[in-house]
Parts: sequence; structure tokens; C-alpha cells
Amino acid sequence: MFWMIVRTSSHYGDDTFSSYVSAGGFIFLSHHAGGHESDDIVYQMQASFDSLAATLESAGAAFDDIVQINLYLKNIEDFSAAKDVFYEYFKRDHFPARMTTTTDFVNPTCLCMLDAVAYRSS
Repeated sequence: MFWMIVRTSSHYGDDTFSSYVSAGGFIFLSHHAGGHESDDIVYQMQASFDSLAATLESAGAAFDDIVQINLYLKNIEDFSAAKDVFYEYFKRDHFPARMTTTTDFVNPTCLCMLDAVAYRSS
């Protein structure tokens, strides 16, 4: 079986990565963040999800197609509030597998970041 691999240009103007890469039915989404003008974790999570939604749409996919998501937090204390935002974007019976970790970010105002893998059948 031959899978076509499609790479899209970066949504951040950085040519060292793609916004997403599709291979067969899989869509590998690079990091998505946003809302850095606010230090509110809920606001930044919503901006990150909105950015992810736009990239998914450009790939012909939606949140229901996400099978795995990684949540990166600057502060573990933000976990509960960040986790609650998932209810705004996913149906209760359609949550993807998730891994959450903490890290520092290149942008010092960034509180969270998401990346994901989606699958859409051809």
C-alpha cells in the first residue's frame, strides 16, 4: 500500500516544521498555542483549541477525528482549569487519548500548548 504524505507550511512562519503532516488517514498536528496577551489559562487553552480547530479544518478534519492529544502546561497548578476546557471542544463520549506534562516554553507568556494526532478514513 502506498500512502501519500502531505506537508503544510508552518502556521508560525518557521520553516523548520509543518503545521500538520498527513500520511494515509493520519494527520499529525504540530504545536498549537495562543492567547498570550492574557495570563489566564482558560483563555490560552481556548485560543490553543481554536488554533487547532483551524488547522484541523484545513486538513479536512474535526475534533471528533482526534485520537490522541498532548497537553503541555507551564504550571501544574493549571491542570484542573485546563482540563475543564476539553468539555467545550469534545463530546463526552469522544475524548481522545491524552498525555499531560509540564514544561517551559520559548515564549515566556505561554501557559499551554497542544499537539495531536487525528485519523480520518479515506
